[in-house]
Amino acid sequence: MKKHLSLGLSAFALAALLSGCGGASTTTSTSAAPAPSSSSAAASSAPASTSAADLTVAQSTAGAIVVGSKGLSVYSFTKDTKDSGTSTCTAGCATTWPPVTSTSATPTVDGVTGKVGTIPTADGKLQVTINGMPIYYYSKDQAAGDITGQGVGGAWYLVAPSGEMIKSAAGGY
Repeated sequence: MKKHLSLGLSAFALAALLSGCGGASTTTSTSAAPAPSSSSAAASSAPASTSAADLTVAQSTAGAIVVGSKGLSVYSFTKDTKDSGTSTCTAGCATTWPPVTSTSATPTVDGVTGKVGTIPTADGKLQVTINGMPIYYYSKDQAAGDITGQGVGGAWYLVAPSGEMIKSAAGGY
């Protein structure tokens, strides 16, 4: 019995030591880019530049697309009106399609060539726009690289770096 207990404690100590090493390497890999510590998987799969800019560009099966600061794909809604200064996606719609927001009236971008601006949301935040169109995340996209909102309802489309909607079937689901 003592042998089994001793062996169990040694195994426990070894496991604790190894998990400490794993945590140290994770800390080292994420310390290079100032990103929230909420999801190390999302932080490591997103390009390093995404932590410095509100919007950046990533490659997907639909081609080059605009992504938010955590690497999540952004979408435009065909029912929005360009340069209207408002979003038509409110209430329940905004739960499924949360607005891309910024703390600055002049969001920072990396690789986005469309004209970037902001409009006020109903709750006083600043929703990011590209070429006068509000942009959104899709609640079912959970990780960098997900594009499950592409073509949903024939109204939601990924955004190209130029700000145009990507309506090709390449990424449609």
